Amino acid sequence: MDSFLQGLEGYLGSSPLLAFIAVFLGGVLTSFTPCIYPMIPITIAYIGGRSGDSKLKGLSLSLFYVLGMAVTYAALGAFAALTGKFFGSATTNPILYIVVANVFIFLGLSMLDIVTIPMPSFLAGRQSGNKGGGRIGAFLVGLLAGTVAAPCTAPVLGVVLTFVAAKQQVAYGVGLLFVFSIGLGTLLIIAGTFAGFMSSLPKSGNWSVIIKKFFGWLMIAVGEYFLITAGQLLV
Repeated sequence: MDSFLQGLEGYLGSSPLLAFIAVFLGGVLTSFTPCIYPMIPITIAYIGGRSGDSKLKGLSLSLFYVLGMAVTYAALGAFAALTGKFFGSATTNPILYIVVANVFIFLGLSMLDIVTIPMPSFLAGRQSGNKGGGRIGAFLVGLLAGTVAAPCTAPVLGVVLTFVAAKQQVAYGVGLLFVFSIGLGTLLIIAGTFAGFMSSLPKSGNWSVIIKKFFGWLMIAVGEYFLITAGQLLV
């Protein structure tokens, strides 16, 4: 990951075309990190209950879902470009690392079933068999998902936002973060497109519990890494 981040910094400073390609690939790479794992069953559960067996409807809902995520990241890009040096200095603030660390640890504890994250009402409707809602609902769920996942994408997202803050070009910053979110959502689009089929599969067994707990411990370890980094900044 460190070598990729160093390469990403180089591509961002080379040309706009390479910058957009690099942030898209950065988003795809980030989508395979443990923090995005909990979003996959949410995507399947929500979209699968509304698309039925229609892959076309699943694709449509998935695109609106990812569009909601894209709005969150585009807003971050605009904020970074508008605040400039202030945002750049904030990214080296140990308080930010402590906040990100606690998000990782909290999500890790949730995956270990030690704490429970309340399910929003519009997601709870899925559990009661409600198949209502459409593209607007998928967009709102994606908006929420983007907010939750933002701290988890910190390594790649931090590099991109720091670059955007230095450039102070709002349109360019919004575009880069929008493309990053599309890369981040590619895996979710695939999952959502086939959600109707996947949600009808038999329930997972003990193997899925083992994987879930593995990712839980891994996320806690990442949280500890951010706490160590915060400690180094405080010294």
